[in-house]
Amino acid sequence: MNHLGDDEPIDAEIVPASDDFTPSVRAPSYEDVTGYTEAGVPTFDHVRDKIEKRTATAIGSEELSEMTPEAQALDEAMADRDAAAKKKLEEIRKSMGL
Repeated sequence: MNHLGDDEPIDAEIVPASDDFTPSVRAPSYEDVTGYTEAGVPTFDHVRDKIEKRTATAIGSEELSEMTPEAQALDEAMADRDAAAKKKLEEIRKSMGL
């Protein structure tokens, strides 16, 4: 065991580099960082991410708005209106002999 101050050399092994060495990590490109090409055109991934974010925001807003008492009252009013419309349609069909 070597201690500090020992003058004995440390044995080491030299590992030859392989010819098929490819780095597994690459630096992000300009397009990766900005979402645009150098000509100023948005990339497909950038546009898709933007659309997905807007869709998620819209769905979340809709879900939150449905939870309010006003929205629930509106849903009940629409259900009553639909029931009245269905009843009126049945009356019209009966009067026509259908």
